[in-house]
Amino acid sequence: MKNKSVLLVIDVQNDFCPGGNLAVAGGNDIVPIVNAMAHDFDHVVLTQDWHPAGHSSFASQHPGHAPFTQIEMPYGPQTLWPDHCIIGTTGAAFHANLDIPKAELIIRKGYRKAIDSYSAFFENDHKTPTGLGGYLRERGLNNITCVGLAFDYCVRYSAEDARTLGFNVTVVERATRAIDLGGTAAATRQSFADRGIALT
Repeated sequence: MKNKSVLLVIDVQNDFCPGGNLAVAGGNDIVPIVNAMAHDFDHVVLTQDWHPAGHSSFASQHPGHAPFTQIEMPYGPQTLWPDHCIIGTTGAAFHANLDIPKAELIIRKGYRKAIDSYSAFFENDHKTPTGLGGYLRERGLNNITCVGLAFDYCVRYSAEDARTLGFNVTVVERATRAIDLGGTAAATRQSFADRGIALT
């Protein structure tokens, strides 16, 4: 079982930690937990939010719209965010204390200017794949444990898409932190229960 399991470490980046442009409360607190977990897995994959400047999900690109409000995009509803994780910036870098020397792959997402990407598996149109699903299948890694930031966005959509693709999925809540916009954390827990995603 262990050699068919992968730890998926989602977006543990400076901009999602205290002091960052889209800080998640307590985001840095998960780093030692994630580091310790990574040593127990033979296989680890990292994801990295990786936006070009002027990305369409940034509130700064939509005059009259504030961060954390929602608009309709061609692919559906889109929450608008502060500018964050811009390619090549310090904010886009992994947290300095993240220590995962065995990571085998980094999946970068959100680099297409016209569409956001929460999930490690698909962009927000739920159709355009990142390639991670095929990578894991080819390697026979059927069991995915998700940790990282943020619980109710990128962790949630990664876990849901993994489950939809037929993987066994566990989310370790103590190794995540939520943004919690208007009850999104509770909605995430309910979604996991409905979909058969284990929350430990």
